[in-house]
Amino acid sequence: MKKAIEIKKLNKEIRNCKKCPLWKTRTNAVPGEGSEDAKIMFIGESPGREEDLSGKPFQGMAGKFLDKLFKKNKINRKKVFITSVLKCRPIIENRNRPPLAAELKVCKVWWQNQIEIIKPKLIVLLGKISFDTVIGEKEFKKLQGRFLIKNGPKYFATYHPAAGMRFPKIRKILEKDFKKLMTK
Repeated sequence: MKKAIEIKKLNKEIRNCKKCPLWKTRTNAVPGEGSEDAKIMFIGESPGREEDLSGKPFQGMAGKFLDKLFKKNKINRKKVFITSVLKCRPIIENRNRPPLAAELKVCKVWWQNQIEIIKPKLIVLLGKISFDTVIGEKEFKKLQGRFLIKNGPKYFATYHPAAGMRFPKIRKILEKDFKKLMTK
């Protein structure tokens, strides 16, 4: 019960955040969602258009693909926690753009607090930006598809679902990677 209260309080703080200019262009901040008792946490890059409109993570096409990966591997979306390293949609000319280093730095406190409250056994980093931000190393290609332990929890690096939708080769790697999650 205490975790639920802490997550609810943190989500409210994230929704009211004005620490970087992204608050001026957002419709909704996207704190994340799922079980505060999750054994697995998934961390993506940043909200897109659908996420900005709904205030929920992975709602667009990449979210639908992620849901297929969950279903295929018997992962219940309600029993995991899903968030991003950036909590507001970064846009330029009404299109998504990569997060800026300053934006990622400001949001660091949010996902770190989420990890601290939830205490997942496994954190799945979806994509290079998520990996680089959380792990702090630029070794995504070398560590993709592997489990690693750093500063406590176990991590697993894989591609972002959006990349799996665009590139058949990455889709196959993602499918293989998600099977690995069920063995740990």
